[in-house]
Amino acid sequence: MGFLAIGLTSKNMPVGFLFFPVLMGVLGYIIMKILVFDLVDEVYDCGDHLRVVNRGQERLIDLKDIININSSVMTNPRRVTLSVRGPTGIEEISFAPPSVWSPFGSNPLVKDLITRVDEARRKAN
Repeated sequence: MGFLAIGLTSKNMPVGFLFFPVLMGVLGYIIMKILVFDLVDEVYDCGDHLRVVNRGQERLIDLKDIININSSVMTNPRRVTLSVRGPTGIEEISFAPPSVWSPFGSNPLVKDLITRVDEARRKAN
């Protein structure tokens, strides 16, 4: 911020003093929008269902209603995206799972969730 203030108060201000901070702000916003802004606040594993809390609203999701689980490996924060069958169609719910150190493999908690979702679907049919 001080860097920008010095540039604005100088008489011979180069264009880069305004262009690059604005560009970095726009790029930062885009990256945050892609990676962070759509994450839900909390997801709790309750055994046969997940409890999702987002912006003060709570929702219960049966494991049998989860269609797909996608887990990112090389992003920070790591993301898990659930495709869920809901009353209005298929929805996507993204959250950051608890960190378990596994630099190139998938999160063991996600592997367990995939197994349990598959088992819940088999029992429902």
